[in-house]
Amino acid sequence: MFTIDAINTLAFAGVVLFMGYAIRDRVPLLARLNIPAPVVGGLIVSAVMTVGHVRGQVPFVFDTTWQTPLMIAFFTSVGFGASLGLLKRGGPLVFLFLAISSAFTVFQNVLGAGLAVALGQPPLLGVLAGSVTLAGGPATGLAFAPLFEQAGVVSAETVAVAAAMAGIVAGGLLGGPVGTWLIERKTTPPGTGGSARTGTAGSAPLAHHVVERAIDGPADATPTPPGDDREAYALMKATALILFAMWVGSGISAWLTQQGIVLPAYIGAMLVAIVLRNIDEATGIFRLSQAIIDDIGSVALAFFLVLALMTLKLWQLVGLALPLTILLLAQGAALLAIAPWLIFRAMGRDYDAAVMTGGFIGFMLGTTANAMANMEALVERYGPAPQAFLVVPMVGAFFIDVSNNLVITVFLNLLGTP
Repeated sequence: MFTIDAINTLAFAGVVLFMGYAIRDRVPLLARLNIPAPVVGGLIVSAVMTVGHVRGQVPFVFDTTWQTPLMIAFFTSVGFGASLGLLKRGGPLVFLFLAISSAFTVFQNVLGAGLAVALGQPPLLGVLAGSVTLAGGPATGLAFAPLFEQAGVVSAETVAVAAAMAGIVAGGLLGGPVGTWLIERKTTPPGTGGSARTGTAGSAPLAHHVVERAIDGPADATPTPPGDDREAYALMKATALILFAMWVGSGISAWLTQQGIVLPAYIGAMLVAIVLRNIDEATGIFRLSQAIIDDIGSVALAFFLVLALMTLKLWQLVGLALPLTILLLAQGAALLAIAPWLIFRAMGRDYDAAVMTGGFIGFMLGTTANAMANMEALVERYGPAPQAFLVVPMVGAFFIDVSNNLVITVFLNLLGTP
């Protein structure tokens, strides 16, 4: 058995990543459930390695040196998306939707911790199978897993991935039917399918465009040095700012750790990124392009997930299968019991509110991709929902990650063993 060095491991991860895309393209069910391509490829490698482990014939191990820097880079890009100006422009509904979503992350963790104790498990297992992996998704779960492992949760990485994958599947399956039930029983739809894709404000592509334009400066506002390529210069500047935030943030994280606060490595960098984004909005000093920063973050996330999943120890799930199943079923049942009346009523009891409810279930169990897919299915059938496509992507793609990370950190410090 030998170790594949860091560069070759990263290169292999690239092959696995595009293998995941190829498989997902050929298995429509994976695409419909919004299973990320890095997860598809990474889990296949992990399964092969697990078979080798069972047979005692693991031929090599991976050097995952790049895993942590890529994870920090992704969450730094999330921090750059936390624009207070964008939050204000979204109006009162965005603030209300974010407040409810943040409160629900607390509820997920209280429910999970209480059930875990009742099942004879550490309370942090319930938190890990709560907002860490449901509202947070696989990236947040894998980022926090080492801290949960240190706090006494056995096989935290494997549990995180299992819970996140179950949540993604559930979020994709449940949000649409709930939205449909609300629309047909409680509202008057604006129209029938097709109109949502003709360029109205209810369409997903236009919604993404509106959010992107709201958070970005003018595309031609960034001065480019004579002789330099505009796109290359903008990419270089965005990369440099992400690295700067990671550099300063590492010092902040180290200082917070010295104060006895348990937190993942990326929190400092995310905080610096939030400050830089809002300084730029106030002064225009950096003239950031959030679209470019998001692209860099997407690349970092894809490689981070592949690297993390390739080394997953799937055999460790056997002893936790029953309590984890109970925890996830309880979380899904609680969301189905609460969301249809809470979100629907709070958001206005109208057609847009029903579509938002489907989106809420999507990203509180899975990812923003689940939320968008749920809402797209609804507007294709019933007509455009412009408010839903403004509010849900804004909260699900940017702000819930920030508030959820703070909630998780509080629970980790309250319930973690010294």
